[in-house]
Order: sequence, then structure tokens, then C-alpha cells
Amino acid sequence: MMKHIAALLKKDILLELRQQHTFYGILLYVASTVFVLFLASPDKPAADTWNSLFWVIQLFVCVNTVAKSFLQESRGRMLYFYTLSSPVSFIIAKLLYNIVLMLLMSVVTLLLFYAFLENPVSDSLRFLGIVLLGGTSISLVFTLMSAIAAKAQQNAALIAILGFPIILPQLLMMMKLSKAAFGEVFRDGAVLQLVGLIGLLDLMVIAMAVILFPYLWKD
Repeated sequence: MMKHIAALLKKDILLELRQQHTFYGILLYVASTVFVLFLASPDKPAADTWNSLFWVIQLFVCVNTVAKSFLQESRGRMLYFYTLSSPVSFIIAKLLYNIVLMLLMSVVTLLLFYAFLENPVSDSLRFLGIVLLGGTSISLVFTLMSAIAAKAQQNAALIAILGFPIILPQLLMMMKLSKAAFGEVFRDGAVLQLVGLIGLLDLMVIAMAVILFPYLWKD
């Protein structure tokens, strides 16, 4: 299984390198969005506003980044993969690839926020860890939604319809958890509880993907 996962992951990376216009298009989307925020708010935004804007942009960056993971796979190509790999190996490879891609985009978005909207974060290292955790959580959810939408007449709008109600509680928890990096005082153990809850939700999404994707795969 590990060899299949590694081969599928390598395949996705090579396809991304060959189709660099999609990657640069996402980078342009991120840079232009942050630059528009910079033009729209000449004064330094408050810490809460900065935090909220960052996570909202993270959400839309993930939709644009992860949505194409299954929608770009043609039916003929999926039939070819069906003969070579198991569904569990395929979905795990997709999850890993989208996590790596989303973490890269998260770091780029964070650097652009620091460059254009200053840095109100008091603990940058902790905030970076929270950003990486949040990027992983969001990418897991939308990878699963992309797999479901790919079986529904390639309807990309279905990703948003299914994904936003599921991701909203996680997004709110990420916003609340991020306040710890802005100097807000939490009661003892509250930060660890939030991290554990987000991690538990991630494990549930992974379990759902592993259980449900074989049925989508057969279809």
C-alpha cells in the first residue's frame, strides 16, 4: 500500500509541475486578494479583524486549491487508476497531496499578510503552528467533498454546498484558537482542548474518507 500511495503522490506532484499555470493562478489569486485588502484598509486593522480576514481567505484559497483534485480527473483516467490501485491508497494519496499543497499556500498567505497588513501577532511561532493545523483540517474536508462532487456530474458548486456547513465549526474553532497567539489569556487547558478537538475532527474526516470512498470508487 505504501508503494501505491508514494507512486500516486508522485503522479500528482508531477502533474502539478507540468501544469504550472494552475499553481501560479492560485498564487496570483492569493496575492491579489491580500493586495486588495491592503488597498481597502490603509490603516492597520485590529488584531481580531486581521485574524478573521486571514481565516476567511484561507477558506477560499482552499476551495480554489483543493477543488480541482478530483474534478480534473477524467472518467477514463479514473478507470485506469481503478485497475492499478486500491481506493484506500488513492484517497490517502489525494489527502496527503492536498495537505502539502494547502500548507504551502497557507505559509504564502501568512507571509503576504505579514508583508501587506503588518504583523499584530505576539507569538508568530505559535500562530504558524495553528495555521498549519488549520490548513490541514480545511484541506481534509474539501478533499472529501471534492471526491463526492466528482461523482455528481462534475458539479464544482456541490463542493461549496456540502463543505461550508461542515467546515464552519472548525473555522470558528481555528479563529478562537488563533487568539492565543495574539496574547489573549485562556483558562488552563483550554488551548489543548481546542487542539485535541480539531485533531479529533480531522481523524473523523480521514476515517469517513477511507470508509466512504471505496463506494464512490466502485460507482
